[in-house]
Amino acid sequence: MKRVSRYALIMSATATFLSVSLGGCGGDGGGGTASPQASVSTSATSSAASASASSAVSSSSSTSSSSSSSASSSSAAGAAKAGYDLTFDEEFDSLDVSAHGPGTRWIAHTPWNGDFGDAAFADPVAGFPFTTDNGILRIEARKDASGNWQSGLLASVDANGNGFSQQYGYFEMRAKLPAGDGVWPAFWLDSLIPPDSGDPSYEVDVEYYGQFTGAYAASTHVWPKGDPGGATTATQNIAVTPNLLTSDYHVYGISVEADWTIFYLDGVEMWRTATPASHKHKLMILVDLALGGGWPITATPSPSDMYIDYIRAYKRTGS
Repeated sequence: MKRVSRYALIMSATATFLSVSLGGCGGDGGGGTASPQASVSTSATSSAASASASSAVSSSSSTSSSSSSSASSSSAAGAAKAGYDLTFDEEFDSLDVSAHGPGTRWIAHTPWNGDFGDAAFADPVAGFPFTTDNGILRIEARKDASGNWQSGLLASVDANGNGFSQQYGYFEMRAKLPAGDGVWPAFWLDSLIPPDSGDPSYEVDVEYYGQFTGAYAASTHVWPKGDPGGATTATQNIAVTPNLLTSDYHVYGISVEADWTIFYLDGVEMWRTATPASHKHKLMILVDLALGGGWPITATPSPSDMYIDYIRAYKRTGS
């Protein structure tokens, strides 16, 4: 959740993060929503990992170690997925970004101009908060000379609706997350509702809270227009091996179709929730290194860095 603090929602997770049983996630309940990962199907994932998400992640990380142990794995062959067409491919050989657009692939603030967290999202300048090197994007959070935190956010659509968005499909990011209390990186999707529409927006989040090294959060939110307090939220804390997500690169995937919204880690289904019938608009891609999210940042390392190899999106062939 990016428009209000998640503190009330995540207080229940302070004592322990629960692993996710996948027994009810796969099989014939998917309605044709198999993972676009060529080697993993939804039903196979569910049967192989029905004990817990933690065991599924361990299995996945061992089978994908050759790709996650290197920094940049970008290639045209690696981007191909059976049954899907590639619609967005950001390999970060360079970065086309401006504060608010127009005319750049990314902007450095949310299109609704609603920044969040305990670090201000900075207008990009040479060397901060974004740098690229050998096909890897670094987003840096650090204190400035006055002791104030600044960091970075990328959004694929500007305030006028220019940029990349699509309603359904598969979206993924390969990244190494920052370590340390108070870091709050996220890969997420959100709909930008036209001014003349009263429809609610649909937000889909993959978030990591630095205090909890053995879990990350997957969530969806339906935001009634003009009533941020009336959001309907589904959320799941997903257990992983402690420090797994900050010690190496992993692939975070989100499939959004008319029936299900499904979250993947390294090609393994972690959790699914029903896509709301109110989801009628295209989704933009956002990624950020926020701080706080309801947790203190007094011990947050300065600088803190998030590394991203690529961000891609796909649509089902023929859709």
